[in-house]
Amino acid sequence: MRVAFAGTPEFARSALEAIGAAGFELVLVLTQPDRPAGRGMKLQASPVKQCALAQGWPVAQPRSLRLDGKYPDEAAAARDALLAARPDVMVVAAYGLILPQWVLDLPPLGCLNIHASLLPRWRGAAPIHRAIEAGDAQTGVTIMQMDAGLDTGAMLMHEALAIGEDSTAQLHDRLAAMGARLIVDALHAAQAAQLRPVAQPAEGVTYAHKVEKHEAAIDWTLPAEAIARRIRAFDPFPGATGVLDDTLLKVWAAQVQPADAHAAAAVPGTVVGVDPSGIAVATGSGQLLLTALQRPGGKRLPVADFLRGVDVKVGQVFS
Repeated sequence: MRVAFAGTPEFARSALEAIGAAGFELVLVLTQPDRPAGRGMKLQASPVKQCALAQGWPVAQPRSLRLDGKYPDEAAAARDALLAARPDVMVVAAYGLILPQWVLDLPPLGCLNIHASLLPRWRGAAPIHRAIEAGDAQTGVTIMQMDAGLDTGAMLMHEALAIGEDSTAQLHDRLAAMGARLIVDALHAAQAAQLRPVAQPAEGVTYAHKVEKHEAAIDWTLPAEAIARRIRAFDPFPGATGVLDDTLLKVWAAQVQPADAHAAAAVPGTVVGVDPSGIAVATGSGQLLLTALQRPGGKRLPVADFLRGVDVKVGQVFS
């Protein structure tokens, strides 16, 4: 089977590697243009591009696929490359560009998307973050037949996964491995004409809006459980933040604790305890034990190491 692939980050790279390892013929890889990254802001190829070049698979990097859009010449060149590649199917995973109808219609078997949620819950850009933030007990991967809507296509395969106490970084890796395995199964089923599309139910639709930097600021008036979920959801990006004595600190890990009488009476954000096991902070309900933090220009540290360089005292207040 001739497979075209469209994806950009590490999540997509896992799937691309698995498709190649399974023996499918990768005839064209689409990925986003190189972006500035690192302290030197040098142009850096996406994980998908790096993988494709290492394997000798052809790569195209249009800024848009809209023939009537801002970059029609690049879109037309991508169309010509896809027509010449003659894919039977296209696999799409976190590509980052909208696929116009001409792309969806081009492969005979259509475009199969690897989506990191149990659709129709968490359609959209940030399903892993939002599932953790919302306190979902489980998430998973859905292989979907793409249509013109936003993650509205028919479901072809899905598999569930318990979330537990995972951060986004940890859950991302587990879901990437699951998605890579499921897409290989889906391609084998497509090759044998055994895929059975199932329409998504109309009930239970939620949207996972893109995570914005301004969401990083911790609202200490929220219950401790909600704050702890947000800290996990925003690891690694954008990282939950609190301001202590005019210093912006990132909070990378925390544990929920019942509030003692002192914490229950304290203003949310007040430091009510400090020891090598953690910094206890009063919240709107319960208290939070901060166990991993980072100061500006520093590294992520366990709290015992962090306290060697930052003097935190009971009574200080996170703003």
